[in-house]
Parts: sequence; C-alpha cells; structure tokens
Amino acid sequence: MKTTLLSLMILLFFSSLVFAQKQKKPNSGLGVGFQLSQFQDDFAFGLNMTSPEVLNGNAAFRLKANQVYFEHLLDGEYVWSGYQNVSLGFVGYGGKVGQDIRLYGEGGLVGIFPSDRFSSESFRMSTYGTFGFEFFPTPRFNYFLELGVMTSRARADKIAGSPFYSNGFVASVGFRINLKD
Repeated sequence: MKTTLLSLMILLFFSSLVFAQKQKKPNSGLGVGFQLSQFQDDFAFGLNMTSPEVLNGNAAFRLKANQVYFEHLLDGEYVWSGYQNVSLGFVGYGGKVGQDIRLYGEGGLVGIFPSDRFSSESFRMSTYGTFGFEFFPTPRFNYFLELGVMTSRARADKIAGSPFYSNGFVASVGFRINLKD
C-alpha cells in the first residue's frame, strides 16, 4: 500500500512538472511610462523609465523627469511658473496581492531646477521616498499609484513669505509599458 501511494505521489509530481507552464514575470524588462504628480502643491507631468529587474527580479532602477508648475503671486496676479525635476531611484518589489497587483518601495535622489521667477537658486539636490501599487491588466502594461515624501526644503525666496515648493507630500499616478515580451 505504501509503495502504491508513494508511486502515485511521484507520478502526480512529475506530471504536474510536465504540464506546468512557465509564468511570465510582469514588467521584468525595460519599461517606459508617463505620470501625473503633485509635489506638495505643485502640479507636474512627466516621463519615467525603469531598468530591467535586478537582484533576482526583486529590484530595479527608475529614472523620472517632470515638468512642474508652482502657483504663486507675481505682480498681484496668480501665475504658474514652470520648473523641472529629474530623479534617479532604487525600486524594491515587496510582493504581490493576488496575481495582478504588485507592491513596491522606491527611494533616491532628485535634482530640482527652479525658475528664476521665484527662486534665486539654479539647482537644488534632494531625496525622496515613495511606496506604490502597480495594477497589471496585461503582463506588459500597468497602471500605478505612488505616495511618499520629498525632503527638499526648497523655498521660493523671491516671493513674499518665502513659501516652500517641491517639498513634503508626493503623489503620482500613471502607467508603464514593458518593452520586453
């Protein structure tokens, strides 16, 4: 009886290996995307690029570039002054919820290029950290939502009261397309 049971278990094990299909990992190759973001009160839109996965599929590097708009008073009128930021971060994947949602954390450096309309600085280096959720309707495409913080402590020193810009709470939504099948 033991031999028959053991033989049946071995047969089931090997037959499951024969018929098992290799699962494709979502977004494991080079990816590009678009995001809408808010850095404190500043609206932004931009592009992102994610490296192929490293560390056995548990991490990647991400480059983002954004056009950002800071709303402020200029000559008694509210205006949006444009400026840019570029970030390079390390992404660590933290697991999946079901088969179509992946969790991750991201942190890195950001370079801010403020407008001379509101700041006397021409460049400011900062750090950021976010956590995010990727939603995969297909293995090559995902929507994402990120929440986190930026620690720039940048001030618009050419404006009365020197308000902060590009500092504090960060929120982003967007999509990414994987260029690898």
